[in-house]
Amino acid sequence: MIPSVSAPPGAAPRTRGAGSTLLLASARTLFLLLAVSVMVFAATELLPGDAAQLRAVPGAEQAELDRLREELGLDAPAWLRYATWATALATGDLGTSLVNGRPVADALLQRLPATLTLVGGALLVAAPAMLALGWWAGAARGGGAPTAVLTGGAALPSAVVASGLAALLSGALDLVPPVSLLPPGRPPTSSPELLVLPVLSLALPTALFGAGLLSGAVADALRRPHVADSRRRGNPAWRIAAVDVLPFLLAPLTRVLAVSAGGLVAAATVVETLFGYPGLGSLLVASLASRDLPVVQATAVLAAAIVLAGLLLADTVAAVVEPRGART
Repeated sequence: MIPSVSAPPGAAPRTRGAGSTLLLASARTLFLLLAVSVMVFAATELLPGDAAQLRAVPGAEQAELDRLREELGLDAPAWLRYATWATALATGDLGTSLVNGRPVADALLQRLPATLTLVGGALLVAAPAMLALGWWAGAARGGGAPTAVLTGGAALPSAVVASGLAALLSGALDLVPPVSLLPPGRPPTSSPELLVLPVLSLALPTALFGAGLLSGAVADALRRPHVADSRRRGNPAWRIAAVDVLPFLLAPLTRVLAVSAGGLVAAATVVETLFGYPGLGSLLVASLASRDLPVVQATAVLAAAIVLAGLLLADTVAAVVEPRGART
């Protein structure tokens, strides 16, 4: 049972049940995950070459290539391979690597903690920064200069941000190592200095991007009648922000963080490769190079599942705490 939460001052009562909202959101999540699986499989089918060609000795005969494709299960029609893969995926079976024969789940579980640490650290840095910057841009009259700063900063590629931070923090100031090679068998948190560059490289563009999305919600909330009334009553700025405005930002902030989490998983591919960080991103790059399609497909679907799970969480938060007046 979802507890009821009173709406902030000036908000109209909700008329749509939270249960129906969550049911629709869950159905949409499952449909989108199915669509993503189709697109991921189709995209990997378009890659040039396959694992059989990469595993075969140079100059191998066609018969040898055909034998390898049959051995790897690559000789079946694409639709049949998708059906087999999707059915196994629905039961939790991620398949077997075409390169080393190990279960794909083992490879993902080995790399997942490192990537989650990286993404979690980036979100911890980005969340307060995007809220503060979004407030700055949303509260600015006209918003031209703040919006331009946020848009320009968010447009910088991750590789440019990472290179600039490495040149400054590692090259010029010599504060942190230039690479993030973790000691074997040790968790990422055991060497926090190795996380500084990849975390900041992910967090800064994310904060700017999220602030740009939040600025509109901040501007709308600040223009609401109950906020103006609170100012007229002489309430301090901190109370107006915490009581009158923040409840209207919880759902948008959660949605932005959900989208950002998925974007961070995708951006981690570049950042992990640049800094030699052993996470899912570097695993994806290596698997693409070797055409290890089960690993590529499972990694891509996992990243999409993180995004969709975050959006479902955001919808849950919206159904519980978002006042109807915040949606109109």
